[in-house]
Amino acid sequence: VQLQASGGGSVQAGGSLRLSCAVSGLTTSDNFMSWFRQAPGEERKFVAGISWRLGSKRYAESVKGRFTISRDSAAYTVYLQMSSLKPEDTALYYCATSPGVDTTAIGAVSWGQGTQVTVSS
Repeated sequence: VQLQASGGGSVQAGGSLRLSCAVSGLTTSDNFMSWFRQAPGEERKFVAGISWRLGSKRYAESVKGRFTISRDSAAYTVYLQMSSLKPEDTALYYCATSPGVDTTAIGAVSWGQGTQVTVSS
């Protein structure tokens, strides 16, 4: 599976951004598609994930109510709509996929390149 992330940028606190992850080479519908983020000096952390087949979603507590993950199966794209952004959301955001529901970075089998999100106060 190949993943291509895009959509990062710089916004002020309270603003919104939408990240996209183009998916290719998907051979099974059982994949779990996730977004992770990594701030400088910190470990890579799970943000949100969605089952490709069922559309069921999971979120980190820190983003619940502010971020929404979705997927367009026909367009083979996963989105992360981010609203009410905070400076602590600043990080390099990665899309990833795992063969089943897995919110750990070690469980991911493919990664996209990161896209930078910077939120200023």
